[in-house]
Order: sequence, then structure tokens, then C-alpha cells
Amino acid sequence: MPLPVISVIVPCYNQAQYLDEALNSVLNQTYENWECIIVNDGSPDNTEFVAQKWCAKDIRFKYIFQKNAGPSVARNSAIEQAKGEFILPLDADDKIAPEYIDLALNAFNNESSLKVVYCKAEKFGDELGLWNLKPFSLYNLSKKNMIFCSAIYKKSDWKRVGGYDVKMDRGIEDWEFWIAILKDGGNVKRLDFIGFYYRIKKISRHKQFDEKTEKNTVEYMCIKHADFFVNQLGSSIELNNDLEQTRNDYRRKLKSKKFVIDVFCNTFFGFTIFNNKNDLY
Repeated sequence: MPLPVISVIVPCYNQAQYLDEALNSVLNQTYENWECIIVNDGSPDNTEFVAQKWCAKDIRFKYIFQKNAGPSVARNSAIEQAKGEFILPLDADDKIAPEYIDLALNAFNNESSLKVVYCKAEKFGDELGLWNLKPFSLYNLSKKNMIFCSAIYKKSDWKRVGGYDVKMDRGIEDWEFWIAILKDGGNVKRLDFIGFYYRIKKISRHKQFDEKTEKNTVEYMCIKHADFFVNQLGSSIELNNDLEQTRNDYRRKLKSKKFVIDVFCNTFFGFTIFNNKNDLY
């Protein structure tokens, strides 16, 4: 039985100086039945020169160009042309470990219910060390993304949800994508090894994601996936009721002299005064 093809998708915009490292990490994979599609997203640097050099080196590398449209459009354009049953997005400034694809596809082969496989991650560049991400659960995913963009999934799931949302062109499009493919079921596996290397730079697209843009983007995502957020976090009515209950609890406690003294002592001296085990606020 032939091994499945995996398509590695590498969009590049103003990252030509890092592209060699990213593509070299693909070339070094122990799993050999891959293709790598490099997408020049209208980059003004020498992305085309670097990409064509790799295409000449190994026929598994392919190159396409598009006018600048952002990572969602770039990924979608490449995945549309991809031959692989599996997809691995890789940003042009990041890297993967040699065993990553091999171990991930073994996991898919052993567990038919899997929709997403990823691994532990490490930072490099302007910041070093393990990238501490919360364990996956749908509840945790509803509060914050813990699956980096370079997780592996099936092309059929990409097609089922309509790909990456091109309206999310300012950031967090990968978070929305994971919600889209996982909210109706399917399992996720994080491999117990460091297989992804995330470059930290002083200036990056994520760091330029200002508060207003983030607010608008998150609001759009919450409306699009309202069913998911209600299922995981409760309705807005429930959340308002919980908030009001919490406020009432604190108002009641703040009327208690003992509570105020306890808070003061905990804050400044690190101990609590207990007058009576049956004290009520």
C-alpha cells in the first residue's frame, strides 16, 4: 500500500531571509512522500529567487505566485492545488523537526478518529525556550488558541469547512480554522516531543495586531461560531447572570469587617486571621 502524500504549505511575504531554514527542515524529513508548495504572497523581497533555487534542487518543491492577499488566501490557493491527503502549513520563518511528519502520520494511521495532530514547540530567535501551551480541550480552545498553525490535518476537513476564512486577514485565522474543523467532533493529539520551532522576532504580524483589530476580529469569530462558544462558555444571559452573582458575592463580602482584614493580611503579610471556624461573611 503506497504511503499517503502530505503537502507542506509555505506562504512567504517578506521572509526570504528565513526561507532557506524552513525549506531545509522540510527536506530533512525522515518521511519522504511529501510535496512542498511555496507561495509567494506578492513579496517585494527575493522570495522568488530563493524558492526557485529549492525547486531546482528537488522536484518535490513547487512554487506559485499571487498578488499580496494575506496568509489565508495564500494557504487556500496552495491547498487547492495540493496533491496530499494531509496538509501541514509552515510559516516561512519557522522550522520542523526531522521526525515530525513521520510521527504525526503514524498517529493518524493508528487512530482513525484524529482530526488534528501537533507536538510540543520551542521558541527560537529573539526568545528561547519551551513554548508552554495549555493542553487541548474544546473548552480551552474557546478561550484561547493552543494549537499553532503548523499542525497536521486532512485536506478533506479543509474542504469541508471552506478552508481558511479570507475575511480574517489581520490575524488569528488559524484559531478560527481549528474551531471550524473541531467543533462538531473528532479527536486531537499532541505528540510528546518537540517537533516545531517558532521564531520570535522583534517585529511580526502578531505583534502588530493592535487592540482594536483584535477586538473586531474576535467579535467576528464569535458571531461566526456562536454555537461553539455558547456550548463551551454558556449563553450571554448565563454569563451575565454569573457575573452579577460574582459581583453580589463581593458586595456582600466587602460589608464584612473580617473579610476586609483577611484580604489586607493576605496581601501584605501572607496570612489569614481566623476568629472562629464558623465565621460567616
